[in-house]
Amino acid sequence: MPEETFVIAGAGLAGAKAAETLREEGFAGRVLLVGEEIERPYERPPLSKGFLLDKEPRDKAHVHEADWYDKHDVELRVGTSVAAVDRGAHQVRLSTREPIAYDKLLLATGASPRRLDVPGSKLQGIHYLRTMADSAALKQALAPGGRRVVVAGAGWIGLEAAAAAREHGNEVTLIEPEPVPLHAAMGPELGGMFADLHREHGVVLRMDEGVAGFWGAGQVSAVVTSGGAEVPADVVIVGIGVRPNSRLAEEAGLEVSDGILVDQSLRTSDPDIYAAGDVANAYHPLLGRRIRVEHWANALNGGPAAARAMLGRDVVYDQLPYFFSDQYELGMEMSGAAAPGEYDEVVYRGDVPGREFLAFWLSGGRVVAGMNVNVWDVTGDVQALIRSGRPVDAARLADPGVPLADLA
Repeated sequence: MPEETFVIAGAGLAGAKAAETLREEGFAGRVLLVGEEIERPYERPPLSKGFLLDKEPRDKAHVHEADWYDKHDVELRVGTSVAAVDRGAHQVRLSTREPIAYDKLLLATGASPRRLDVPGSKLQGIHYLRTMADSAALKQALAPGGRRVVVAGAGWIGLEAAAAAREHGNEVTLIEPEPVPLHAAMGPELGGMFADLHREHGVVLRMDEGVAGFWGAGQVSAVVTSGGAEVPADVVIVGIGVRPNSRLAEEAGLEVSDGILVDQSLRTSDPDIYAAGDVANAYHPLLGRRIRVEHWANALNGGPAAARAMLGRDVVYDQLPYFFSDQYELGMEMSGAAAPGEYDEVVYRGDVPGREFLAFWLSGGRVVAGMNVNVWDVTGDVQALIRSGRPVDAARLADPGVPLADLA
């Protein structure tokens, strides 16, 4: 019988962990891991945190040691991509034009930054943050200090980049069309706390304003806001979200809508093709709806889940969305989904003014999301509350004397 071949398109965290899991689960066939970047697989959180702050070495971000792939007989092709998928022939064509037959295919192609399409957007000094190379270039631009930095977008990437720019000793202005940072991720209540945090560290926030264009002669020198203001800038960081890299799937005729549509086993509309990570729009059995999650934990857990499903295991991928962030002296973790319209109440437990507390988003009396701020080792209890789906008493939820485990 010919050796089975499993191809993984995308050598990020999801793809690398899928390859690792295939070997751990005893798969003895060919594993081909194809990555467009010249770096071996790495994790992305350090790019806006430790590596960007020059507090962690480059190698710490890598998923495996350099020799891991050879030792585990994983064929890693960097600087290469899957250019096309021929489902009928069960074959992919690489960017090198090489055809590869597959038995199972995993699409872990990730996402790409949304670009600002405004006048002056091609000027030098405008940075996007997605890859190791992006982070290295941005660190070089920020590290001298004393620069005028404008950050477009007050989501997680924008806030972390703003914090890094301040810690490198730069002047920072943050421009965001929503009324508070993180409005789409957690609503106005906690978004206001992050606004206060950045103002306390000297960041100028221009809320309810967008970016209309850039000025400069070759190099950016100012950002023009939607309100007509001109904000001086030596460095611009754009963090306005990402788009899933679903072109391959779409051209192959797979079902696509805001990412590649997959079931609770991360299987696409083709039974031999799976998708994981940022690109997968998966049915979540606990939430009862589809959700596309762009955070680190989804790649970390989704890659292994897809690998087990490719091996024929009975997989139900129901990991709750999880995210963590470090900004200045504030560290936080968040579980669940709490976009505006998805909750009707926020309950706090602990020292909110001192920023050592938990926040819970409730819908119909049930916890749908929770965040711990400078309070640790509670994520398991928070996620248990969400998973239970039980109504909770808001007064008991707010009482630090009531163990969270008693409420689940």
